[in-house]
Amino acid sequence: MRQIADIKSELETIASDDTERLRAFILDNREDGRKGVVSLLKRADKLIEAYEAELARTEVMYAFEDKYKAEGFSCICGIDEVGRGPFAGPVVTAAVILPSDRRIPWLNDSKQVKKEKREELYDILVKEAVAYGIGIVGEETIDEINIANATKKAMCMAVENLSVKPDFLLVDSVNLDMLGLPLEHPDKGDTLSASIAAASIVAKVTRDRMMEEYASVYPGYGFERNAGYGTPEHIAAIKQLGPCPLHRRTFISKYI
Repeated sequence: MRQIADIKSELETIASDDTERLRAFILDNREDGRKGVVSLLKRADKLIEAYEAELARTEVMYAFEDKYKAEGFSCICGIDEVGRGPFAGPVVTAAVILPSDRRIPWLNDSKQVKKEKREELYDILVKEAVAYGIGIVGEETIDEINIANATKKAMCMAVENLSVKPDFLLVDSVNLDMLGLPLEHPDKGDTLSASIAAASIVAKVTRDRMMEEYASVYPGYGFERNAGYGTPEHIAAIKQLGPCPLHRRTFISKYI
């Protein structure tokens, strides 16, 4: 009889979304009544349940967009931003056109997705998207035209940077009617639309990586941890070191 440690090791090699292998694992070990094995089988069953629930949740997000496809739109683009609130760094936006021949699970508001999964989804999205575009507007422009206008500017840039022109836009909470394309801008759209969620993840990973690189250029502010947001650590650093070129002066005026 196999050791329980070996059975546990086998389960740990199976990805949580590989339901076929998980079911095979359950079938292969279901006759083993040892307490430790029964516990592992329950764990495998919970992984299957969690993944199937995730597929169902994702399907709802895709269904949100299917109604526009039923109206005749064939190239739907999701748009979202990251970085409206930080004290430092740019606002980053992404525009993503998802493939129509597959569903990508785990898409959600980037804040609801763990970093490891965001990185994994980012790699999938930039590889498999029909097209994606990035828009970046820096701190000087944010101070000059305000964050709301800077966000719109960055979103327009992201759409302009697409290699494929969309025929319908889904934008998270921002009206981009200046682009002259049919659109909807639902509140909390990154929890409703698969395409907006995809854009949220691409924008988030892009900006986080930028801020991690900036951390080595402007040490002491903790950009690799706070991504420029106004954490107590960051505020203390501004008071001690003064602002760096990345800081939005209109956001930190009461601290300098």
